Amino acid sequence: MQLVLGAGAVGTATARLLADRGEQVQLVTRSGGGPEHPAIERVTADATDGDALGKLAEGAAVIYSCAGPAYPRWATDWPLLATGRLRAAESSGAVLVTTGNVYGYGAVDGPIHEDLPLRPNSEKGRIRVQVWEDALAAHRAVRIRTAEVRGSDYLGAGAVSPMTVLVLPKVLAGKRAWAPADLDAPHSWTYTGDVARTLLTFGSNPSAWGRAWHANRSAAVVPRGRGPGGRAGPGQRRRDCPRCPIRCSWLGGLFNPMARAVRETQYQFRAPFVLDSTAATAALRDQSDTAGRRAPRDDRRPANRLTPPTRIGGQATTRRVARPMGGEEWPSRPQPG
Repeated sequence: MQLVLGAGAVGTATARLLADRGEQVQLVTRSGGGPEHPAIERVTADATDGDALGKLAEGAAVIYSCAGPAYPRWATDWPLLATGRLRAAESSGAVLVTTGNVYGYGAVDGPIHEDLPLRPNSEKGRIRVQVWEDALAAHRAVRIRTAEVRGSDYLGAGAVSPMTVLVLPKVLAGKRAWAPADLDAPHSWTYTGDVARTLLTFGSNPSAWGRAWHANRSAAVVPRGRGPGGRAGPGQRRRDCPRCPIRCSWLGGLFNPMARAVRETQYQFRAPFVLDSTAATAALRDQSDTAGRRAPRDDRRPANRLTPPTRIGGQATTRRVARPMGGEEWPSRPQPG
């Protein structure tokens, strides 16, 4: 059995992909929603409740965490969600594979790759860095096994991004749209289906655990004429999208909580923002497709319940197993004596 948290664009794609591969899937949301599929059981639950989530995860090979709070509630809700899923991963023994983003790198001059230091320049970036560092600390303390798959702005069914919300609907309707971006600056876009496939492949491969990966095939394009909103549909006349001045974004934030929440990430759209997914592409090429199989389990149960993220600690054992794909070494179980 596989457990998927969240029925947004990535969660839905992940659940469907697992089900189509013959897996039994439990899809957890607060509303009990999600796609209809004979192999998908839609479950109503609160992912911030680590004990309840841990019971659901019993017997699961992997917890695919694709859930996330609404933008305006990141500061209050992300710590609760992060703690809940860490508790569930520890108590159940399931691997925790999460979706992440690239806010933690801050403004970068050049291609963004996984080896860059995390230097967030926004509140949202600092929140995501803390969430990942807490999970990585638990992994290194041999409490859980985890990996993170990071993507740029999403494209795909149900995806939500400034372009899909503000630009694409008007362009498809043949109307003029204002783009909150420099349309001549290359920008990486990540297809939600590629995120799902990367999650599945790395979730079942121990060599991928203990590190972050960039979603496979995150393509960088120049929005003007090539990105979302740059092409006209059949029988439609192409309309160029003027750049929306920065002051418009700030004024919009005075009246709209969502607009206010995205102001601090505008730097990603005002200059080249290119995601390098070479590492994931090479890793996926070098291994056979084992997605959907049960991940190896460590039959040792943690001695203590997982404390809140700010208190995560502990020492890993000294004997280690090589990680050929370049990830964090997975500490072996403690030896007698």
